[in-house]
Amino acid sequence: MNPVYAFVLLLVVAAIVGFYRLLAGPTRADRVIALDLLFAVAIVLSICAALASGSPAFLDVAVGLSLVGFVATIAWARLIDRQVTQGEDR
Repeated sequence: MNPVYAFVLLLVVAAIVGFYRLLAGPTRADRVIALDLLFAVAIVLSICAALASGSPAFLDVAVGLSLVGFVATIAWARLIDRQVTQGEDR
């Protein structure tokens, strides 16, 4: 078994855990962290695809995903901060 495929199997397990936390909650901060985890899994999966196929196009996808994930995490964190200061917790 190729080590890249074993690593992909571990990433699938991490994605399942991330989806569970995204759906189960219990707070919005938990959901944002789960979404950030899923972005990280997607980035590493695209890097694994680049290693397995030898195509550098997947690395461009990884860079794009990392930029979108960073901006999304900042936006969700600001939204949660505004809601906490206004008195909403969930």
